[in-house]
Amino acid sequence: MMDSRHRLQQARAQAGYASPSDAARALRDINKNTLISHENGNRPLSRKAAEKYGRLFGVDPGWLLFNADGAEAAPVSLTSAPVTVDVPIVSWISAGELGSQDSVVNLSDYPTIPTADLEEGEWIALRVDGPSMNKISPPDSIIFVNLRDKRLVTNGCYVIADETGRATYKRYRPNDNPPFQPASYLDIPPPELEGAITIIGRVRRSIIDM
Repeated sequence: MMDSRHRLQQARAQAGYASPSDAARALRDINKNTLISHENGNRPLSRKAAEKYGRLFGVDPGWLLFNADGAEAAPVSLTSAPVTVDVPIVSWISAGELGSQDSVVNLSDYPTIPTADLEEGEWIALRVDGPSMNKISPPDSIIFVNLRDKRLVTNGCYVIADETGRATYKRYRPNDNPPFQPASYLDIPPPELEGAITIIGRVRRSIIDM
């Protein structure tokens, strides 16, 4: 009988991804190295990870963890279709206003982009202008920002605003000065931020139309 790592491999292949790299390229919520570790058994599959893979690969998380139904083939159509939400695309000026205590931004006033498989949160989308984050988000990418996720994580990417209300998108490097740095193939200096910094939200997805 297959163990969880073999069931995960089967679920990924059945979903149409020939390798972990293929899955990571297509699904922004998957880290290739983590998936490889789960598939080769170097890292045990947690319930949380099984729920994520189940949602993305369209199988029952219980089957991934425990072979809950006793089947050797991955059960199909046991999870609901991905939930699609309409995420407002706002301007960088409006993003900066979200950091102000006195400003109220009505997100319903903005056009939206339908997006699937976002984690729970309050989301905005921003179109990237300029090359300062082109290792992660080339110019004209759309980034999705969870306004409820303000916890700083090393190498996490965030939209922030300074006291002037100017918003910018940078990577958090706590040992650098300033701690919010570009991630670019070009030699781009860090932003000149004025006063206290407000975390607007964490960038959890970056996409670009091909």
